[in-house]
Amino acid sequence: MADARQDTMHSKAPLLEVSGLVAGYGGASILNGVSFRLEAGQSLALLGRNGAGKSTLIASILGLTERHAGRVLLAGVDVTNLRPDQRATHAVGAVGWVPQERNIFKSLTVEENLTAIARTGARPGPWTVARVFQLFPQLEGRRGNLGSQLSGGEQQLLAIGRALMLNPALLLLDEPLEGLAPLIAAQVLDVVRKLIKDEGLSAIVVEQHARKVLEITDQAIILERGSIVHAASSIDLLHRPEELDAHLGVGGR
Repeated sequence: MADARQDTMHSKAPLLEVSGLVAGYGGASILNGVSFRLEAGQSLALLGRNGAGKSTLIASILGLTERHAGRVLLAGVDVTNLRPDQRATHAVGAVGWVPQERNIFKSLTVEENLTAIARTGARPGPWTVARVFQLFPQLEGRRGNLGSQLSGGEQQLLAIGRALMLNPALLLLDEPLEGLAPLIAAQVLDVVRKLIKDEGLSAIVVEQHARKVLEITDQAIILERGSIVHAASSIDLLHRPEELDAHLGVGGR
């Protein structure tokens, strides 16, 4: 009976709950009591100026920072004290991460990058090498190429593909459009939109191009100096340029 009650509790819990999180690096706190929830199947735009704490929040969800207070729960399970690799493959809510630096294996081929991730303890699920190649046909054409031989845009697509190979319940994307030419950035944004809207994958997207990410996400939060200063639906924030301008300086863009 206890197990049944626990399963029911987990099924009703949000996919991700961050509660009173205070975290940073080397003893210094960058996040100051951050709290928010993300329901399964929902997406979140994480906005803020440079240095606001966006990447630190992503790193803290992954367990990569020094936590001073607060908790992180996945599907109702407290993962606060789990190692990053344990969070990435957690049975109730595996987390896939596409970092700013992409971090692909440049000495491995495209296909080896994907299969290497699959061997790290990925959950069973719909995402396979074949399915990733279906989503990214240009990668299939370069499946035998080394990571170092790919363009910046192709490396970003491969980084997303590697994260999908974990069959995550939650996908974290940190500045996925950074450094990409406009046409390639539009392609990457369309892929993210398909994953969120068509595949129903829960995601948190950190992005400097606020309007672009607000158009494809459900909810949005704005960070300033490590604290949430605004939270709203993405569509509401999209239609409040004065709010965007006040916190991000991008009201008209």
